[in-house]
Amino acid sequence: MAGQGAPQLTFRAVVLAIVLAVVLSAANAYLGLFAGLTVATAIPAAVVSMGVLRLLGGGTILENNIVQTGASAGSSIAAGVIFTIPALVLMGYWPDFDYWWVLGIAGLGGLLGVLFSVPLRRTMIVEEPLPFPEGKAAAEVLKAGENPGPGLKILGISAAIGGLVKLAAANGLRLIPDSWAVAGYFANNKVIGYLGTGLSPALLGVGYIVGLNVGIVVLSGAILSWHVAIPLYHAFFLDSDPALASAIAGAPAEDAAFAIWSAKIRFLGVGAMLIGGVWTLFSLRNSLLAGIKSGFAAARKGAMHGAAIAETDRDLPMKWMLVALVAFVVPLWLLYHAIVGFWVASFAMTLIMIVAGFLFVSVSGYLAGLVGSSNNPVSGITIATILFASVVLLILLGADGQNQVGGAPLGAVAAIMIGAVVCCAAAVGGDNLQDLKTGYLVGATPWKQQLMLGIGAFSCALIMAPVLNLLQEAYGIGSKTLPAPQANLMASVAKGLFGGELPWTMIGIGAVVGAIVIAIDGWLKKTGKRFRVPVLAAAIGIYLPLELMVPIFLGGLLAHLVQRFHKVRDDDEAGLDRVHRPGVLFSAGLITGEALMGIAIALPIVITQDAEVLALPVDLGKAAQWVGLVVLFVVGWLLYRTGKRAEQAG
Repeated sequence: MAGQGAPQLTFRAVVLAIVLAVVLSAANAYLGLFAGLTVATAIPAAVVSMGVLRLLGGGTILENNIVQTGASAGSSIAAGVIFTIPALVLMGYWPDFDYWWVLGIAGLGGLLGVLFSVPLRRTMIVEEPLPFPEGKAAAEVLKAGENPGPGLKILGISAAIGGLVKLAAANGLRLIPDSWAVAGYFANNKVIGYLGTGLSPALLGVGYIVGLNVGIVVLSGAILSWHVAIPLYHAFFLDSDPALASAIAGAPAEDAAFAIWSAKIRFLGVGAMLIGGVWTLFSLRNSLLAGIKSGFAAARKGAMHGAAIAETDRDLPMKWMLVALVAFVVPLWLLYHAIVGFWVASFAMTLIMIVAGFLFVSVSGYLAGLVGSSNNPVSGITIATILFASVVLLILLGADGQNQVGGAPLGAVAAIMIGAVVCCAAAVGGDNLQDLKTGYLVGATPWKQQLMLGIGAFSCALIMAPVLNLLQEAYGIGSKTLPAPQANLMASVAKGLFGGELPWTMIGIGAVVGAIVIAIDGWLKKTGKRFRVPVLAAAIGIYLPLELMVPIFLGGLLAHLVQRFHKVRDDDEAGLDRVHRPGVLFSAGLITGEALMGIAIALPIVITQDAEVLALPVDLGKAAQWVGLVVLFVVGWLLYRTGKRAEQAG
């Protein structure tokens, strides 16, 4: 193996991993609340590690692997937290984010994700290996790490570009808006027409990373919402909804379109997401059961013959895993009891959390192995958890489940709490297996990686509450700036099942749409087509504003155009050849720079309590939108040029 016998868990590697994990978790938290997506951070973390350790006298490939393992926890913990925990604020249960509650949920959930993934490593990585595209890509980056300078330069320049564009935008200097849009009424004011795009470099970067296939699917979902459903509802169904009709009477077309989308149309995405989450679990049932059985069998074999296992195949001891599991479950039981006040119900919540946690860590690991961590539908997994937990809690709590606690139904709060822990565990578990694949390819020791990921996950959990409170006070979570789509979705589903009002007709239609998408995807798979239509990606497109999906599609289109300048390897169906090239480093820099600048801008806003504290006394009027479009074009051209030049050189 490449690095067998070299030092791994060194002090400097652990410290650097923690620093990168904290920074990247804050950046991904902002990105997730803004765009509803997070991206894997292992590759940029590996590049930064190679550069920093070289300045400190040189680092081994295994040290760099430990750093990227711990740092990648930043994306997984951030995803687990921002998809669920903000729902408790949006529902009115919390006025803000309580530090110890957030730490308990995120920290224990993340550590459980590490524990649950241990028995799955052998079957998913060694015995019946899955592709794990990002794990392979990170291994390639580590093996080619003799000269990290160009990669660091790309990351630094693109991060500066992303940060400067964010500084110039609506929450900073206010020179350009966050989006460009045109809208109008047609056919005697009966039909709404709307076109728009976000002006965020980070979204271009997200699109470049996820690729054209996903970009087409999410944009198609958005077109279904904004160019079909909203005009149809406005033309034919608005008269039967007097409350909404009154609310948008006389409003500009853009405001009316957003009001109809917010009140009705986005729930089509809820229905598609629900059916997509259930289908994902059903379609993977046989593979997952086989994988779980094989993992436990391997763990028992390792416990009996531990002395005979090579260092590069040694996991954390199973007996200590069971001890740690009990140690983590007890405080969660107490935490749940503090919410519902019933020992039987809190025990049931804990049991659901354990079973769903292990099951969905398996699902997450399997999906991460197939499509990568960035495309892992953790939100669909979490919705399935919340639905199942809600049904059980409806039985256990009965009428008490609808009692209002801090402005939210008790049962809904309890279901979100279960979903939050499971979501953190699933996100960390899938990411952990991706990193263990990298370690397997470079000759790392699994138990050291597992320990490092636990350290990284808990380190990120320590800063989640302060970051969320900062963003909440500066921008408002759930606002147009940070719409927090998944958290809003979780809150809507949970409240709707405990006496809340939901547009069930729209959800039902969305479920039918999701079923149609699943059928189309099945046909494409059966006919051997490389283009696929993942239902959860389509649901995200339906659920989110059009202006967020357009730059994601454009980023994917840029990646596709770049790929035309070289021949993709035949064995690279998962996109490995694309994912480790400099264009992705440029994209990662755009994402990180914009997200960190968004957090930095929040500081003076919170300190001064003035949302326009950084605004310049310059008003470009409508020209600002066109300036923003030019800026986005220039950033896209730089991304394309970086990718194309690297492809031609390669």
